[in-house]
Amino acid sequence: MSEWKSQAREFLPDYKTIIEGAKNPIGSLNMQLNDLIKQSGEWLKGTGPHANIVMSSRIRLARNLVRLPFPNKANKKNLFEIMGAIEATVQQINYLKNVMILHMGDLDNVDKQFLVERHLMSHEHVANTDGKSLIVSPEEVVSIMVNEEDHLRIQVMQSGFNLNETWRIINTIDDALAEKLEFAFQPDWGYLTACPTNTGTAMRGSVMLHLPALVMTKQINKVLAAIAKLSFASRGFYGEGTQATGNFFQISNQVSLGHSEEDIIQNINGLIRQIIEQEEQARQALLMQNRPMLEDKIWRSLGILKNAHIISSQETIELLSMVRLGVDVGLINNVSRVTINELFMMMQPAHLQKMEGKKLTSAERDSKRASLIREKLAPQKASQ
Repeated sequence: MSEWKSQAREFLPDYKTIIEGAKNPIGSLNMQLNDLIKQSGEWLKGTGPHANIVMSSRIRLARNLVRLPFPNKANKKNLFEIMGAIEATVQQINYLKNVMILHMGDLDNVDKQFLVERHLMSHEHVANTDGKSLIVSPEEVVSIMVNEEDHLRIQVMQSGFNLNETWRIINTIDDALAEKLEFAFQPDWGYLTACPTNTGTAMRGSVMLHLPALVMTKQINKVLAAIAKLSFASRGFYGEGTQATGNFFQISNQVSLGHSEEDIIQNINGLIRQIIEQEEQARQALLMQNRPMLEDKIWRSLGILKNAHIISSQETIELLSMVRLGVDVGLINNVSRVTINELFMMMQPAHLQKMEGKKLTSAERDSKRASLIREKLAPQKASQ
């Protein structure tokens, strides 16, 4: 019997049957953490509706098991039982076959940061690793944080403006889990969560937008102010607690209580369509009224990326943003959107260290980053 199972089964009897029926998750994996470095997540594919402006669509659900305290009030025994019950249940769901299950206590700091950089888990999930795990599907469409702020944080991400399909997938997974796990639910309040703002549907829908033209035309502050007045949140590339960088803005709902999931998605879709329209108009205005300036910024950015031998992550993301704009408006034809999207991820510190197979100093990362970018942007030789 594996260690996690023996720890979990002794604490409370409620989930003993589920835990005993589980296979050892580590022994049955078809993918491993290091395999992720060889692939791009679904949300980086640069496809889907309005992929020229919308990088990804994400929906997250918070769920908690009945009769067990929230993670911030749970003791170590509770946390291991919760983790065991959830991992065992996941292995019984067809939609989640072949997932990778990672225990936070088994990972070093680079591995943890690597998973944060891939948007598979939050910064908060890194702290206090007792009874915490991460469940990831092969294509990185689905990830489940166990014992973050809530017992389960279920996340589904898709490329492009695709919230409806994202909701269909996560709703299917949620229904399957609910058949085997009893979630804390109260008719008047909905799903009970550690943070009161999540109570209700406990759903957060978010869309990652690339808005360089609104930034360049100085319209972005007006747009963000309007978003806030409509009770939506605007965050940076890594979500809550991060500032916008590289002209990326993550827009999500703030209110969950009193609204159905369908209403929330409809409201987000309506807002995002308006922002997309404004960004498209701003891009057209730049092309028509200030094309030389725009072309200069885009081609200078590409030139630096192709030739730099030392470059920081901050400078890289700003330059890649301009190159992505050049690709999306048709000024650059020999670089693909998926290549740019991949570089946004690969140039992050933990990714560079995973590719190199060792820890790197800041200076070594700046050199490795520049080398990687030059290689990825180099013209492809024609086959003989």
